[in-house]
Amino acid sequence: MEGILPLFKPAGMTSHDCVFKLRKLLKTKKVGHTGTLDPDVTGVLPICVGRATKVAEYITDAGKAYEGEVSLGYTTTTEDASGEKIEEKAVDRIISRSEIEAALQSFIGQIEQTPPMYSAVKVNGKKLYEYARQGIEVERPARKVTIYSIKLLDDRDEFKGEEVSFKFRVSCSKGTYIRTLAVMIGEKLGYPAHMSSLIRIQSAEFTIEDCFTFEQLETMVEEGSVQKALHPLEAGISYLPKYRINDTVAEKVKNGALLEIPQNLAETDGTIVVETESGLALAIYRKHPTKIGLMKPDKVLRNDQLG
Repeated sequence: MEGILPLFKPAGMTSHDCVFKLRKLLKTKKVGHTGTLDPDVTGVLPICVGRATKVAEYITDAGKAYEGEVSLGYTTTTEDASGEKIEEKAVDRIISRSEIEAALQSFIGQIEQTPPMYSAVKVNGKKLYEYARQGIEVERPARKVTIYSIKLLDDRDEFKGEEVSFKFRVSCSKGTYIRTLAVMIGEKLGYPAHMSSLIRIQSAEFTIEDCFTFEQLETMVEEGSVQKALHPLEAGISYLPKYRINDTVAEKVKNGALLEIPQNLAETDGTIVVETESGLALAIYRKHPTKIGLMKPDKVLRNDQLG
């Protein structure tokens, strides 16, 4: 069994919990997730099975999209609804729609975020949440992330009350903390804030519509049709540029040979999928660090068949 399974992650489970449950359900050990989703967050979690685990990191590197809710009035230790209140300030004025939209639009492009203390980012070999649970505050390295688009999902013209909440949709690069973004949006509007709900609606090419719940998968396992839930590994890397080769070159690729960079991809700095004439992905290549005009394999995906 191999492929990419778009799972609808339920609330209350970690990404690793989902992997553990699927290993038992699918009766295979070679299962891996494509990036951590907090336990409270629901939505798209592509799971790689069998040979498809080789492309997990490339799905993780792809863009993501979320629908979240910002709540103004107080912030928390975890920056979401599960944490303890640490700063409160009642919303003491009417906030206009245009002000919120302007605040959201101000984050489009590359921004800098400091990872929250309750996160899996490692500092000195230890995860931040481990420090946080011990009550230790450590300096966290800021990271640059990209917000591609952000939109207010609320039709009100005025927002008022001691606590104000509104939903938004955001498309962003990997590594973006949406709960930190919620806090930043609040700061822009002049109030402490936290993320009160979040659902991931897309990861790489996989959307909510593609996803299966555990209940659906359990039924499919019983019926012997669970393979229908799996997408080919090519689906996880469909966003990457492609270089199509003939069978003679394919034999060399399977053995990790260096290749000349095709002229149409000469300006590509990232990874390139090398595929057969029938569209079967053989390997992921990238520019050679020292040999100009050549690229080397980042990872060989298939070395046993051409198809």
